[in-house]
Parts: sequence; C-alpha cells; structure tokens
Amino acid sequence: MLTVRRFGVTGHRMLPPGIAERAVEHWRRVLPTGAGLLGVSSLADGADQLFAEHVLAAGGVLEAVLPCAGYAGSLASDGSRARLDEFVRAAASVVTLPFDRPGEAAYLAAGKALVDRCDHLFAVWDGLPARGLGGTADVVGYARACGRPVTVLWVDGVMRS
Repeated sequence: MLTVRRFGVTGHRMLPPGIAERAVEHWRRVLPTGAGLLGVSSLADGADQLFAEHVLAAGGVLEAVLPCAGYAGSLASDGSRARLDEFVRAAASVVTLPFDRPGEAAYLAAGKALVDRCDHLFAVWDGLPARGLGGTADVVGYARACGRPVTVLWVDGVMRS
C-alpha cells in the first residue's frame, strides 16, 4: 500500500542567490516521487512557486491553498501571476479562503490552513521575524506550536534583501 505524506512549504517571496538551489537540491534528496508525494502550497512568488514546480516535476500531486479571491493581483510580476494560473490549473485541489482581498489576515489564515493540511513543513526562511502578519516566521511558529515537523532551508550568512 502506498503511503502518501503531505509536505507543505512556506518561504520568502524574494530568494537571494543560492537559496533556491539549496531548497531544490534538498527536496530532490528527501522527497518521494510520483503519487507518494503530495505538496501543499499557497503559490506565492518565490519559495511557494519553486516548491509547486518541484512537486509537479517529480510527478507528485499539488494542493493549493489561496488566501482569497483576487490573490493573483498581490503577486509581484506578470510572470508570477502567469505561473500562479498554471499551478492552479495543474493542482488536484484548490482551496480559496473567504477573504475579500489580499492582506495580512488572509495570508496568516492561508499559512495556518496550509500547516493544518501537511505532515511536514519546509521553510525557505532566514530565521528572522516576519515583516508583516502572516509572514514566514508566523507560519513556522504556528507549525511548531502544532507540533508539526519543520525543516528550515537556508544558507548561513546569506541575507535577504
């Protein structure tokens, strides 16, 4: 019988050089491939989309947890918005939270919903406090408070801009 574990991701939207490569290399080493992999992501720029790309390339199943309707408008670039649309189409399921617009409360709720849906959380995180409510540090704190295993993927000494 195939055991499926749900892996979630949280992380910064802007990743300095070397961080994305470290995360992807770690995922290649530790994650299953094929139907044994279920990845949960909010599909934001940066770490979220990087993880979604890895899950799909590995033949896994993607579940999206979106903070609100109109979420695409909060993404940084046309490319990020286009990738969001592609990932939503490729996702096996999409949960859109009932917030009217993007904002800190919606981001925090999405982070908590993501943690609640996963067995293990990857955090592409520099270890610093969140820059706003619902940031990576808040999601990691919630996961730890829930007893969810968290793997932090970062390179010591690398600073986020």
